[in-house]
Amino acid sequence: MTRQRQLIYNIIQRADDHPTAEMIYARAKAEMPSIAFGTVYRNLKLMVDAGEILHIPVAGEPDRYDKTIRPHEHMQCLECGRVADCDPGDLKSYFSSRIGEEIVSYTLNLFYICNECRQKRKRENNQKRA
Repeated sequence: MTRQRQLIYNIIQRADDHPTAEMIYARAKAEMPSIAFGTVYRNLKLMVDAGEILHIPVAGEPDRYDKTIRPHEHMQCLECGRVADCDPGDLKSYFSSRIGEEIVSYTLNLFYICNECRQKRKRENNQKRA
């Protein structure tokens, strides 16, 4: 594994925010000033293809990357775009038992307003009333 790829991998492993390629590049650049965005992007693709990290397509926002490669769901804040992990339980078994057919795969898009955005909205509403 190249030094650049190891750095990118380590950045993703330390991240709890499902970073975008641009976020990963900025963090890598702080540690390795000579790294290029193309290097980051190519290595992200290689790591996704190798099953080392997870690629998360995000509606209307840049794609994100995740260190957790086991199957799990994500939810996206409609205000700030933050992506968070979510465990809705065993949906395949639930729907299979409901419809009497085997569910092979599914796509689930969960959207929410995160706590920070709700608090911000509440402060703004309070300021408008004052």
